[in-house]
Amino acid sequence: MPSLSKILVQDFRNISFQEIEFSPNINCISGNNGTGKTNLLDAIYYLSLSKSAFPLPDKANIRYGADAFSIGGTYSMENGLEERFSVHVGPEGKRIARGDKVYPRAADHIGILPLVMVCPGDIGLISESGEGRRRFSNAVLSQMSRSYLYSIQTYLKLLSDRNRILKSPSPDDELLFVLDKRMEDAAIPVFEARKKLCGQLRPVVKEYYKMISGGGEEVDIRYRSDLSEGPLTEILAASRERDRILKYTYAGLQRDDFEFTMNGHSIRRAGSQGQQKSFLLSLKFAQYEIMKDGYGFPPILLLDDVFDKLDMTRISHLISMVAGNEFGQIFITDSNKVRLQGIVEKITDERAYFEASAGEFRKILE
Repeated sequence: MPSLSKILVQDFRNISFQEIEFSPNINCISGNNGTGKTNLLDAIYYLSLSKSAFPLPDKANIRYGADAFSIGGTYSMENGLEERFSVHVGPEGKRIARGDKVYPRAADHIGILPLVMVCPGDIGLISESGEGRRRFSNAVLSQMSRSYLYSIQTYLKLLSDRNRILKSPSPDDELLFVLDKRMEDAAIPVFEARKKLCGQLRPVVKEYYKMISGGGEEVDIRYRSDLSEGPLTEILAASRERDRILKYTYAGLQRDDFEFTMNGHSIRRAGSQGQQKSFLLSLKFAQYEIMKDGYGFPPILLLDDVFDKLDMTRISHLISMVAGNEFGQIFITDSNKVRLQGIVEKITDERAYFEASAGEFRKILE
């Protein structure tokens, strides 16, 4: 399984220049808020998915006063060999490389370094629109299936083309008919993959939620899609007149959503902060399990401030969950160094501690 042994970060967010060697097991990063803990984890995320974990333009991650950022990582791969991967974003655009070979497309890199990240911003999966939940499903499925990634990219490109035609003074019906058929061809594998993912997530999320919360509430997930009603070409044909008036495509995969419930009610309305946090952790750990089963080895796991808003009982369940499974390389951040050390010492002796301060990271000797 890929394990990040060393990272070099230059001019990324508040990190001017850092070279850090990591443990292949658990790495703990402590420090006050705003010191760069999350930025370091996001740099690791960039190396896996060639983009930030947060919905920001690439250039927004360049450190103030610089004109580019670079991230390089040396990985121990599943075949036992070491490989270097890098991302560079500057005035000329984005360049992603494996060794000395630059990828012709960023999509060609996705899935090589599987990764799962849990962070406070995940609350948007519950509190915000379906776009974040679609992005979540895309992040899971794109890493596991190159064909899924190409299908969703194709669908979104065709959707953009269709919307552009609808905005024209006289949309061409024949052209729309051709686009509708091509969109359906791309949509079917995406719809089937999302439906399958929901079926895989449901029992695992329920089990993890019981482990973290101690039981009590019944949580569930349901996938909702226009394509459940029939072929996309028929759906688009029936919505053609509405689309002409709206000047955009109303129906399709872009309206897909995943509904999260607790005791039959929306968890956004019925769940407390602690319950919502427990559900999100369950969702992300279920993602981890599904990806681990799909790859045959555990992906890298990034846990950013996961202990915030959880009581000690829930933290204890989380510790047992991590310690009781075959986890790979883990990165954990927490503003409370004593709490973090106390938690990790119960999991493994193979660990490394780092302290963050103003974008700099110092390894702490135990």
